[in-house]
Amino acid sequence: MTEQHRTVGRVKEVTSLANPLVKDIKALALKKFRDQQHAFMAEGLKLVIDALDLGWSIKTLVFAKAGLGNPTIEKVAARTVAAGGTVLEVSEKVLSAITRRDNPQMVVGVFSQQFVALKDIRPRDGDVWVALDRVRDPGNLGTVMRTVDAVGARGVILVGDTTDPFAVETVRATMGSIFAVPVAKATTEQFLAWRRGFAGLVAGTHLKGAVDYRSVDFGNRPVLLLMGNEQQGLPDELAASCDHLLRIPQAGRADSLNLAVATGVMLYEIRRGALKLEDIRA
Repeated sequence: MTEQHRTVGRVKEVTSLANPLVKDIKALALKKFRDQQHAFMAEGLKLVIDALDLGWSIKTLVFAKAGLGNPTIEKVAARTVAAGGTVLEVSEKVLSAITRRDNPQMVVGVFSQQFVALKDIRPRDGDVWVALDRVRDPGNLGTVMRTVDAVGARGVILVGDTTDPFAVETVRATMGSIFAVPVAKATTEQFLAWRRGFAGLVAGTHLKGAVDYRSVDFGNRPVLLLMGNEQQGLPDELAASCDHLLRIPQAGRADSLNLAVATGVMLYEIRRGALKLEDIRA
């Protein structure tokens, strides 16, 4: 008997929205329950496969009844069972309720949350980290994480009271990069204490920045990019911790850029030399 056939007998069929397992997964839409369960939800077969390949711990795999017989889904179900997780075959009504979408993805995974400890971040030459102060918008955070992944930066440090990186909206905005980008979180005081031991260049963007972001030689040393809150920018104590306060020139009537866009502009400038070298090697 194949592993897929053995797995089929361990799949729980669920059609009722009142099922306790369904209620627990639906509750993950709220941060309170994500924190209680130390879990979060990710939608899409590719994302679930990527997460498993990267070693993330899966708690529950949910798939639509229409996915029965799909060899890829059955293989993922077998991997879930082998990892000690639960596999649920659900109706489209249940899947729509879980994802809060009318046309949901066929597969949803519930994973254990995963943070990196700030004290364990010891950047080496060429490493780039992004620190975000009190980022509020899940779309901004998710887009920043996706950009960090795209440019080959090392990870994200969340400073202060930020939006949840494991919120459904944030996870969707990362397009899967949630599983590839390490995330740390810290209070302002913890971050500033860690920054004092940072042996590299710390750059922040600021409306009062006197230095054009294109004029800085970031070199091959460790770089920490510090970005401020969407409405207020960097507070004085964080701005004072920067080696350079940079500005991104504005040619039109707008006096600032969206946080995720500004972070993307900065990251590609910081990584420009390294990205060109990678293109040559390719």
